[in-house]
Amino acid sequence: MNNLFDSAPGFDQPLAVLKHCHDRIRKQLTTLNKMLVHLPEHGADQDAKQAAQAVLNYFTKAAPLHHEDEELNLLPELKQTADGGDADLLAGLLPKILAQHEIMAVQWQQLEKQLQAIVAAADRAPASLSTADVQAFNALYDEHMQIEETQIAPMAKRLFSDAQMSTLGAAMQARRGIKV
Repeated sequence: MNNLFDSAPGFDQPLAVLKHCHDRIRKQLTTLNKMLVHLPEHGADQDAKQAAQAVLNYFTKAAPLHHEDEELNLLPELKQTADGGDADLLAGLLPKILAQHEIMAVQWQQLEKQLQAIVAAADRAPASLSTADVQAFNALYDEHMQIEETQIAPMAKRLFSDAQMSTLGAAMQARRGIKV
């Protein structure tokens, strides 16, 4: 039987879960871009409201958990494990990754207000998103995910033991309140 929905990897594969989160982020960023085109013509219609609510749900619930996975578990464990060239590379990337998380949070506050206004608007009322805000948010997330997918995840995959992967997965699962 074919499953119509993409199933998420299990927490026994924590790096795959993080990549799956990136894929979901990309879908939400695509939705934001589509909204830039949709809103001028259709205003805050049902499609716009549903799209805005979906983006709000993701970036207020799942995205912060994803950032915590990285900040509280993945990156500290990688910092403890890496040595030599890996440690040097990580020392250069860590401040950038953490700063990006902070900038994303500030950018999100601006977009969140705009999306909440769309959700709350009267049906088909004029509504808009700031193109500059959406583009900046997209660009930063694109750069951020590229660094994590090409540098951080491969390093973790290469350096982490099975026990470290298991600990990472368990922490991610617990953060989401999912029982074993």
